[in-house]
This record gives sequence, C-alpha cells and structure tokens, in this order.
Amino acid sequence: MSSVPLPVAVSLGEPAGIGPEIILKAWLKRRDADVQPFLVAGDTAYLEQLAGRLALNVPVRRCEAGEAAEVFGEALPVFQTGAALKGAPGNPHIEDAAHVMAYIRTGVDLVMTGRASALTTAPINKLALYSAGFKHPGHTEYLGELAEAHGGEKAQPVMMLAGPQLRTVPVTVHIALSQVPAALTTEGIVETCRIVARDLKARFAIANPRLAISALNPHAGEGGAMGSEDDEIIRPAIEALQDEGIEAFGPVPADTMFHAAARKGYDAAICMYHDQALIPVKTIGFDDTINVTLGLPFIRTSPDHGTAFDIAGTGKANPASMIAALKMAAEMAANAGRKTGDVA
Repeated sequence: MSSVPLPVAVSLGEPAGIGPEIILKAWLKRRDADVQPFLVAGDTAYLEQLAGRLALNVPVRRCEAGEAAEVFGEALPVFQTGAALKGAPGNPHIEDAAHVMAYIRTGVDLVMTGRASALTTAPINKLALYSAGFKHPGHTEYLGELAEAHGGEKAQPVMMLAGPQLRTVPVTVHIALSQVPAALTTEGIVETCRIVARDLKARFAIANPRLAISALNPHAGEGGAMGSEDDEIIRPAIEALQDEGIEAFGPVPADTMFHAAARKGYDAAICMYHDQALIPVKTIGFDDTINVTLGLPFIRTSPDHGTAFDIAGTGKANPASMIAALKMAAEMAANAGRKTGDVA
C-alpha cells in the first residue's frame, strides 16, 4: 500500500455529444489550467479515434485507478468500460445508451470504493437513455439511486449552480412554472437549506454559510397583494432555519439580490424555481459555471451545458466548463479530506 493522489473519476457521458471532446481538451490544458489528475470511465478506442479526427495530440492509455496519477502527465488515463461504441459525433446510436449508463455506474463505483476522490460527469442525453431502461427524471436522481445501492443512506440530491461570482440553488427544479407555487413547502425549503449549509461547510470550507432566500413573488408578495406564498411558506422556513443556527435571511425580492453589492452578503442564493436560479448565474459566468450536486455521499460536479450534438465532432466545443468542473471537484475533495489516500 502506498499513498498516491486519488484521481477524479470522469464518466464519458453521451459519446455522440461534445463530452468526449471537452475531456480531451481538458487533458491538453492540464498544465496551463492546473487540472489535477482525472480518470475517464469510457471507451479507450473511441477517445483515440476522436483525438485523431480532431487532430488533438492526446495519447490515450488504458489503465487501472491506481495508475491514473502516474499516467496522467503523459497520457489520458482511461478505465475501460463497456464494449465498442456504434455511434459517431453528432449521430447517437440507440445501442450506446447502455454503455452511457455503465460509465455512470463505474464512476460512482470508483468514488464509492475509494479509488477516486470525486466524480465529474460529462453531459448525457436522457431521451436516448430511456430506450435502455433509464427510469429517472435526470442524471442526479440516478446518482442518488446508485449511492444507495452502494450501501449509502437515502440521498436527497440538491442541485447547485456554481460560478466564480455566484452560487445558486433552485428549491424546485424541472417542473412547469405554473406548478411551482403548489410544489413549494416550508419543509422542503428548510431541508434544502440544511443540505446546502452542511455541504458548504464540509466541501467548500465555509465555516458559517450565509444563505439568501429568494422571494417567489414580485416585491416578496407586497404584503399579500401579489401572492401569499412569501409570508405563509417562505418566511416560516427562514425562521426555522434561524432557530437551528443557520444564517438565513429573506425573502429577498429576486430583482435585487443578484447585483454585485448584494452578492457580497451571502455564500449561496436559495431560489424558488429553476430559471430564478439559473438565469443570473449563467448570465454572470456562462462559460465557467458548473453544476454541483449536494446531498450525495460523494462529490459530484458536471459542466453546466448539454450534449450539443450540432457541434459535436467539429472541434468547436469549449472545454471551459469541464475544466471548471474538474478543478472544483478536486478542490472540494481536498476540503473534504479525500484528495489523497491509500491505493493498492
């Protein structure tokens, strides 16, 4: 047994999307961008072929987790997963969906068994995965199920969008705007904030996280003139959080909480619905904003964009969000004390 750096595990994602390309480009920028070692759960041959197609000077080497740190300086380390792929950049193949699920499972296995420090996931195409028996609303819910299958407690994943200047968390996520008021509960807001506060301490090294809680309605409801949810649902949640010793305040009208001076007053903004959280963080830092999943028994980050089939294989994909996701995964792992360990 020897102490060696643990790599970040990277699941290849949808091979026909831009995930494989931005992984290759992230390796190329490993020195300039100070990217720590990572290990790809995916198909070695596919990555080799894509590197050749895009004229990217990326040697690809199949290896085990314990070899990744040593290999990383000279080649992209790949933990071979699944059989040969049938799709091509921009042209997904239905039979590859099972391999995509295998990449995710392998990534979770690597981190849950202590062979990787964290997990970064490349974008997937959920529509394609449904044909392979994928039964989850999204990537995050699948990760929660896999964590439980490894003996972890029941996970309650929370999505955080994180950029250099802003972190936001939506309480409700992929539902219609018309359904948001009925979906909001005091208990749901409190539980989301507990998870955010806990993980900001454990994984972001923030000793006393400050949470700004957004209002749902304009002007925080204007005393009930524009909706009662802020007074009846959100305020009681804030009071409960304060009683628990969590530094939460609000409800803050969303139109006044994201300018530069306001952002200095909190560590994360807790928003009531998807676009309320994603519009400001993407506007402020579109290329370097990433997705962080809180509430899991392991660290997970991902680029905050999709598969981009329209530019896959063209060489146009920007690796900035993938690089940011890899760097934050390694930083979070260091904060959690899991960056190094004993590997056989």
